[in-house]
Amino acid sequence: MLMLAGIVIVHITTIILLLVATIDNAWWITDSMSTDLWGSWEMANSVWHYTNLKNYPEEYLQTVQATSVLACVFSILALFVFVAQLFTLPKGQRFTFTGILQLIACLCIMIAASIYTAELHANDKVGGYGHCYVLAWISFVLTFLLAITYLVLRKKSE
Repeated sequence: MLMLAGIVIVHITTIILLLVATIDNAWWITDSMSTDLWGSWEMANSVWHYTNLKNYPEEYLQTVQATSVLACVFSILALFVFVAQLFTLPKGQRFTFTGILQLIACLCIMIAASIYTAELHANDKVGGYGHCYVLAWISFVLTFLLAITYLVLRKKSE
């Protein structure tokens, strides 16, 4: 029971990290700018102004946006499937479907962060990756570990 609670807590934590990484505005930061997947906040006259992302290749940006959202959706769906499987799965069976959904979420966030790294800021000299970028990679690791856990985990036969 304690292991089950730990898995659920890690899964909910992963979902929160994925949502923050997708929504918050700190994938790329400089002293006067903070960029997320949806727009850019630029400081002018001590006031932050929201602008659209102009200098990004649209096909790469849309891919990063879509795969980040899909990672959130698949991870949330995996949690609901896991809870449903707790009540419907025969004893001794593995949580394979939950593991596959979590593995898809893992691949989605890996694709998003990899494309963001390779295509959107590869040549920038000013600025650095923000906390949302780091959270995306942490989410990748957690979703991968959860996917492996679900694929190995069996429902107790007691």
